[in-house]
Amino acid sequence: MAKDKAKKGDAAAAVADAGPPVPPRLRDQFRNEISPKVGEQFGLKNPMARPRLEKIVININMGRHLDGAKLPANVKETVLSTLTTISGQKPVVVKARKSVSNFKVREGFETSAYVTLRRDRMWYFLDRLINLAAPRVRDFRGFSPKAFDKAGNFSMGLTEQGVFPEIDMTKTNFTHGMHINLVFRNSSPDKSRFLLTELGFPFRHDEKGGNR
Repeated sequence: MAKDKAKKGDAAAAVADAGPPVPPRLRDQFRNEISPKVGEQFGLKNPMARPRLEKIVININMGRHLDGAKLPANVKETVLSTLTTISGQKPVVVKARKSVSNFKVREGFETSAYVTLRRDRMWYFLDRLINLAAPRVRDFRGFSPKAFDKAGNFSMGLTEQGVFPEIDMTKTNFTHGMHINLVFRNSSPDKSRFLLTELGFPFRHDEKGGNR
């Protein structure tokens, strides 16, 4: 019992020494600078009517790796490890609801995994995506400024997990991509594009209409 109490005391001391968590830089920038800019740009005086980032969903498809009647263990292990490492959350594994013979998928097969980020973790991830992961993409020229739906949600894809510095590719079994959805509230394509541009999101400039 004494040893257990000592270990708990050491753990508590370590947390205390680490100090309070650093608030998300982009969250504070959005609240203090960008939200008022969006309101001025689109005539939205009420802060509650302005667009805001609600959540980020990261999804990785595993269905194409299905081999016979099950998913290879190394594929699932690598995908779940990637999602846990880059998000700090435990992923959810999705199983097929129906069989699709053309894709060799049977009902109940584990076909994908995803995480949904909200609040501080969402902002931390977006900051790493913009400033650390995107510049590491090979031959990167920016993300498409047209990948918005009617509600202003933005979708993008990455071809390999190694663009995130926290992923050690020497310890992975294979390379895989991922799909990332930025979900907004009270938004439209123009509003979301303006908001993300102000946050420093790297859009391409070689398409008509520029990055806005």
